[in-house]
Amino acid sequence: MIPVAKSPQDYQAFKISPGDTNRLAIVFDTASANISLTICVEIFDIGGKTPPNRHQMAVEMFFILSGEGRAICDGKTVAIRSGDSVLVPPTGTHMIENTGSTRLYALCIMVPNEDFAELIRSGTPVELDAEDLAVLRRLPAPVLC
Repeated sequence: MIPVAKSPQDYQAFKISPGDTNRLAIVFDTASANISLTICVEIFDIGGKTPPNRHQMAVEMFFILSGEGRAICDGKTVAIRSGDSVLVPPTGTHMIENTGSTRLYALCIMVPNEDFAELIRSGTPVELDAEDLAVLRRLPAPVLC
């Protein structure tokens, strides 16, 4: 099998629901990787968070690329920031919240897919902006006036 390579401009980003304060940029999923997983970058606006959710069989891991926030799983809360990882077991009710003064970026890996990629793709397509692309490419963030 030939490896699949992508760059940030290839990622498709979506908001699952119109009122969401986070969006997900799909890096790889079952369609591109030919295996039951979803890898995406989850981007949380300031104050943004996921609704509490759980997965029946899937393990979900978040690696914080940039920003700070908190992760809550089954009532336990931990502070998270760039470089931290959170592993959520199957059936763990969890949420991630941006508590910082900048956007929060998390690499999210879910195995097996458990229809996660399909849920993301059923949402509204959105564009990644210059700030998103700077974080994903590890470039200095643009100065905003």
